[in-house]
Amino acid sequence: MANASVNNQIVSYESEPLILVNNHDEGIGYLDKAACHDGNGKLHRAFSIFLFNKDQQILLQQRVANKRLWPMFWSNSCCSHPRQNETIEAAVKRRMHEELGVQPTLQYLYKFQYQAKYQDLGSEHELCYVFIGRLEEEPSINTSEINDWKWVKQNTLTSLLEKNPDDFTPWLKLEWQELKTNFAKELSLLSTP
Repeated sequence: MANASVNNQIVSYESEPLILVNNHDEGIGYLDKAACHDGNGKLHRAFSIFLFNKDQQILLQQRVANKRLWPMFWSNSCCSHPRQNETIEAAVKRRMHEELGVQPTLQYLYKFQYQAKYQDLGSEHELCYVFIGRLEEEPSINTSEINDWKWVKQNTLTSLLEKNPDDFTPWLKLEWQELKTNFAKELSLLSTP
């Protein structure tokens, strides 16, 4: 999408140490990102963010082609992992700045665990914190992470997920269903001036 400033700073590394957790979200150690995603994946802490504009449209991003898992798939506004000795809150702020050049106020909604395999290249196995927020400005896209981006209406996203589910990351599909089902009130409040 045009009309956004861009940068191409490398902000993600296979060697970055992620936080391993048990099923109760208790930290049990650290492991580099590559190893966390090998095979069926090792359970690690993560986060996922949905940003909305004043018209209740969702910011979607298309992952770059060189991503190991789900390259060129469409996903939610921002998602990543806290690193060793980093809180979820600090990681969320860092990553929104690195990928989108923004710092909106977010609301934490829920966390959940999922596991998804991508071909024979690896898996995500995450305990993922989900946040929503309202974005007042256009993002400043990091092209080392994001191939393309767009604002879409909520019902358009639902329709796209029904018609072309294979174009989207598995966590987006799981999270959007949960948001629509159990957090409709919170989503509607984002459009209030």
